Amino acid sequence: MEEVPPEIEELFDDANGDLAIGELLAAIDKYRQCVERFPSFFDGWHALGMTLMKNGNYPEAIEAGKKAVELRPNDQLAWSSLSLFYVRNSQIKEAEAAGAKARILSWGGKIVRD
Repeated sequence: MEEVPPEIEELFDDANGDLAIGELLAAIDKYRQCVERFPSFFDGWHALGMTLMKNGNYPEAIEAGKKAVELRPNDQLAWSSLSLFYVRNSQIKEAEAAGAKARILSWGGKIVRD
């Protein structure tokens, strides 16, 4: 796995601080900068998706969630989050499909073989 550059980690930590105090737009901006500058940053995509969802930007949250599961297809939390984003956007069929993948992973299965 590729190591996250220190400046991206620092920006991510700043975004987490913004999120913690309810500054969603500032957090979203910083998470976006993280993934623009380091596109393989799973934690950045996941946090961006969660923060976009909290801000009501469901379609954008879904796109960030898709990127997270693309980067880590066997990550149960990523699939669970993507399912939640779909639910919030009233895409129940898609939510159920993502939720099923999360359940498979919770049972010790794999979505993609290592």
